[in-house]
Amino acid sequence: MHTTFTIPTNGPGLYEFTRQVADWVTGDGLLTLFVQHTSASLLIQENADPDVQTDLRNFFHRLVPPSTDPSMAFLTHTYEGPDDMPAHIKASMLPVSLSIPVISGRLAFGTWQGIYLFEHRTRAHRRNVVARITG
Repeated sequence: MHTTFTIPTNGPGLYEFTRQVADWVTGDGLLTLFVQHTSASLLIQENADPDVQTDLRNFFHRLVPPSTDPSMAFLTHTYEGPDDMPAHIKASMLPVSLSIPVISGRLAFGTWQGIYLFEHRTRAHRRNVVARITG
């Protein structure tokens, strides 16, 4: 069983789509999620306190600033804008796929865990995440 979730974004940050996935899963098996883009990532992260998402976004912005920052002067892939190569770097550091057990039609999550798309680009996008349950 498989589907594709489309996640609209409007700039850098974490976009939770746990509810869409939870509403789709059935039975028992292993859910695999895969983002079909090279400038976004997937995370399982706390979904109780929005400060966690803010802090993660700010941390990665500080770790990998835009190419206009003097510390990033070494970058050569800059023709798509100052956020492009930093977005690729962030996506290379973070997961682009996740595996989540599904038991009796439910995601086997702990307390306060949620599924997020981490958008690394500054403009709006529609990101596709392929989902497949095996087992």
